[in-house]
Amino acid sequence: MFKKPNDSTQIVDLSMTFAMDSPVYWPTHHAFEQKSWRSFSAGDGYQTNYFIMDEHTGTHCDAPAHFIRPEDNKGPSYYGDTIPLLSMMGPLAIIDVTSLRPQGDDGTSPEIPPQFIQVWEEKHGDIKKGTIVAFRTDWDLFLDSPEMYDKYVLGPVVLKNSPGWPVPSIETISYLYGKNIKCFAIDAPSMGASNGGEALHQFSLGKNLVFIEGLINLSLVDPRGYDFIFLPLKLANSTGCPGRAIAMKEVGV
Repeated sequence: MFKKPNDSTQIVDLSMTFAMDSPVYWPTHHAFEQKSWRSFSAGDGYQTNYFIMDEHTGTHCDAPAHFIRPEDNKGPSYYGDTIPLLSMMGPLAIIDVTSLRPQGDDGTSPEIPPQFIQVWEEKHGDIKKGTIVAFRTDWDLFLDSPEMYDKYVLGPVVLKNSPGWPVPSIETISYLYGKNIKCFAIDAPSMGASNGGEALHQFSLGKNLVFIEGLINLSLVDPRGYDFIFLPLKLANSTGCPGRAIAMKEVGV
């Protein structure tokens, strides 16, 4: 039976705010747009806006359809609207990889090796089946002010004048996949490298794993002890879906 959150439930919002002046979209894709359709100032009796965005805008999930051709995937969860919701819910394990944040300015992402996971497990316990593994890079700090926006994604990906965010290696994903981990999250624009993430996406999405990208606020969540929930929009035949991500736990009980 569902237990409604109460005063003893701590909820941390892990979702980006969609705004036209914020780098919430991949710089080579369609920009996020939000426009007024009806407004009080125009003499209308109500207000409403419309928006246009790429499927991989803000906090979103990647479906196999993002990188896997239809003929190469016959699974029922090929599109974003058919990914089982339970696969994006579960106990949260946050792997702190902030020590890997690079100092270079060529847009190259450093890789997170399996040893990072193994050291985390020695301290916090084994990562078990059904866990949502999130990589904490603190890349969302670049969203704090317009002066830093370019370093979030435009600089690393297009201008190549700032560092790329840390990303898991294929070996790291393989190690966790061997533990029956099927959902991965990150507080950066992509799970793939800023200098080319195709191979990681093809390997992972080809195994029907789920990526949740563009989280924020992982620094506010303990490495273990929280539950994670991501609810994507139900976009038919989508390659991915924006949505709302939260971490929650019972405290003081």
